Amino acid sequence: MRLHLGCRLSFQLPSATPMILLLNVHHSRASDLERPDLLTTDPAVPIENYRDGFGNWCCRLSAPAGRFTVSTDGIIRDPGLSDLKDHAAAQVEIGKLPSEVLTFLLPSRYCETDLLSDFAWKQFGDTRAGWPRVQAVCDFVHDHVTFGYQHARATRTAAETLNEGVGVCRDYTHLAITLCRCLNIPARYCTGYVSDIGQEPPFPPMDFAAWMEVYLGGAWWVFDPRNNDIRFGRVLVARGRDAADVPLTHGFGEHRLTDFAVWIEQQDGASQT
Repeated sequence: MRLHLGCRLSFQLPSATPMILLLNVHHSRASDLERPDLLTTDPAVPIENYRDGFGNWCCRLSAPAGRFTVSTDGIIRDPGLSDLKDHAAAQVEIGKLPSEVLTFLLPSRYCETDLLSDFAWKQFGDTRAGWPRVQAVCDFVHDHVTFGYQHARATRTAAETLNEGVGVCRDYTHLAITLCRCLNIPARYCTGYVSDIGQEPPFPPMDFAAWMEVYLGGAWWVFDPRNNDIRFGRVLVARGRDAADVPLTHGFGEHRLTDFAVWIEQQDGASQT
């Protein structure tokens, strides 16, 4: 299937402000782009592109004072399959993990493994290692946390999410990642698009989503503790240790978001978000 995707973000800035933006489809899906989702700005400004330490495509620019809008719009070909699963995927012993995977076992800004280790082992130590244990983590987080945009807080950590029991998709993801790392399962944070294809209406307003990838059986697998169901049309934008590594926008100065829109829909019109 063909998916039409993109976003538009407008800011009000009191003065010129340097910014870094991670809004483009991840390079691993570049060959699927029928029409690249190039970043454009209004007013137009020079854009410098680079890859960060995790391989994400970043756009660097200086936003002028006043109203400033950034947008992307593209078409991507997608096989139309749900997230791949392998219920037999086993946990890999730490001594046998590839070196590049080890960083996703360590604590990070929003994932305090030192605070949640005892809880994780008490809660999940008796579950079967491998895929069933990760699914048990996702089931727990999905049931424990109440979703609501009114609960959004940019500084909320995994431990705070566990204690407060509320949050948005990034909070679900941070908590699940932290519990997996406590159980010696490498897990990394992902952000991108998730369509409503195959879901029952009414559809909520579209937004960028967060989920995690977990290393089992020598491969990375998608788990989505917020939705915890079958999803189609998932398109990665960026991945890192947690949300601190992959902010969609980062401004080095005062900037106020005044307009925000995200879209991903099936281009042939058979099913739309």
